[in-house]
Amino acid sequence: MSDIKLPKTKNQNTSEIVDPGDNTKFLSHALAVRNMPPIDTSDPVQVQQRISDYFTLCVQNDVKPSVKGFLNALRVAKSTLWEWKQGNFRAGTHQQIICEAYDVLEALWEDYMMNGKINPVSGIFLGKNNFGYQDKQEYVLTPNQQQITPEDVKLIESKYEELPGE
Repeated sequence: MSDIKLPKTKNQNTSEIVDPGDNTKFLSHALAVRNMPPIDTSDPVQVQQRISDYFTLCVQNDVKPSVKGFLNALRVAKSTLWEWKQGNFRAGTHQQIICEAYDVLEALWEDYMMNGKINPVSGIFLGKNNFGYQDKQEYVLTPNQQQITPEDVKLIESKYEELPGE
């Protein structure tokens, strides 16, 4: 029975192709990440090791790493990771580690986008949500500054003088 190959099916809600066994694969990976034993997140050596373990698990399971998977592996909130990344908390011990890991995630995201491995709409969302990208148009308004001469001022004043008084 294991020789039977089920056909790929198209998800009715998206244009993505769903292979048989995808749900099992991704759920198993997510559970493996969640079942990693807790670490002391104040210890940069343990944080670095956990990041390495997470990426290794992604390779072993042939799963794209994600920011949320990364957060689950560390068991920290996105806001905590952001504080580490910005250097607002544990700057001397954690900032470089987190920035380097984020650089790997961002480079992968960019490679996936450029090589058609992520739906463009999903990819744009991920870039904005996880890496700070934004659609932005800037308009610079420069007032049209005309030079008014003293003669112009006198002309305007004379026009007001011509108006009937109250």
